[in-house]
Amino acid sequence: MHMPVLPRSFCRLVVAGLTASISAGTAIAETTWIMASGYPETSFFTQNIQQFADEVEERSGGELKIDLRSNDSLIKLDAIKRAVQSGQVQAGEIRLSVYGNEDPIYNLDNTPGVAVDYDQAWTLMEASKPYLDELFGKDGMRVVAYAPWPGQGFYTKEPIKSLDDLSGLKLRIYSQQTQKLGSDLGAEAIILPFAEVPQAFATNMIDSLWTSAQTGVDIQAWDYLKAFSYTGTMFQKNAVIVNERAFRALPEEIQQIVLDEGAKATERGWKLSQEASDATMKTLEEHGMALAEPPADLVAKMDQIGTAMADDWRSTASAEEIAVLDAYLAARR
Repeated sequence: MHMPVLPRSFCRLVVAGLTASISAGTAIAETTWIMASGYPETSFFTQNIQQFADEVEERSGGELKIDLRSNDSLIKLDAIKRAVQSGQVQAGEIRLSVYGNEDPIYNLDNTPGVAVDYDQAWTLMEASKPYLDELFGKDGMRVVAYAPWPGQGFYTKEPIKSLDDLSGLKLRIYSQQTQKLGSDLGAEAIILPFAEVPQAFATNMIDSLWTSAQTGVDIQAWDYLKAFSYTGTMFQKNAVIVNERAFRALPEEIQQIVLDEGAKATERGWKLSQEASDATMKTLEEHGMALAEPPADLVAKMDQIGTAMADDWRSTASAEEIAVLDAYLAARR
């Protein structure tokens, strides 16, 4: 029995169809995530998460590509958490203290005196991680990395010589906790997102800042102010979050790559933050800003306020959150 000889044109169609199927399979295997960030490309935060994205793509052989949209170019910083939760974007970097009105845990590292250096910030991160994992998990998200902000300080027109110099200043701050700190110090504390700071100076809405040296460089604070008084005070954290459904849709080996590179980004974030703290202080000085020591009465008042705020935090926190703080304090010793 002889098999029929198929026309060459039919064979070419079959080969073309198989090629198209293979190409389609390859396309399906490739996934692109959109990642939103509120910080410029020059920020160590952005550089850290860009490296995270690059490493994930390389290790996954291009199966997962992360398209980073930085500097509020896609979604404003304060809206990123909601965008990741809803699936509008698959990943983003957030500043935890922005969400202090949602849960007391977000204010813990934003309370003056709780964590006052990088080692303490790391210990607090480890103590709070299980609680935050559960909290974000309930909302359909997952934290894959953390990075600390450098210590904080005051940007003013002239070096601060006494606590009285803060009286009446229109001080830009960025959270409810820092607003209370500024108000208790005698300033008119105004919450403003990072991106709105230059316009606020242009309209005389603010005349001073409470933030890190990193932010001072990012917004070129020397265009508006002439002195920076570093106090340390708090080392808050950013978090890299991903949509849990998008994460679960990845093959298990790609999921593990994301988690592994997230852990590396956390360790790298601590290192980059410390390097940036030193480098940005030098940059401020190179642009003519006076680096001033805070006066003793200001430091004493901030310590007093921090103690009171920590007591207030305990009064609003749940038993589970208080356990986080107690575990941290025990580990810190």
